[in-house]
Amino acid sequence: MQNGLKPKKSLLVPSAHRSLDDLKYEIAAELGIPVRQGSEDYWGHVTTREAGAVGGSITKRLVAYAQAQLAQEFPQQ
Repeated sequence: MQNGLKPKKSLLVPSAHRSLDDLKYEIAAELGIPVRQGSEDYWGHVTTREAGAVGGSITKRLVAYAQAQLAQEFPQQ
């Protein structure tokens, strides 16, 4: 840690960034939040509640996806 700055976190799967961005804008559209893809992640006009709803929905979908994958790999006996 130089000059009191934290090192930038590296992505575990760099290619996933684009897919997560697509998912973010898809969910925002489903929730009726007025953002357009390619807006360089400027969401200054979006309320904290709306941004949180998008983040929460992303988390729910990712957890559901992971659970489905695990259920396929390790079926209950």
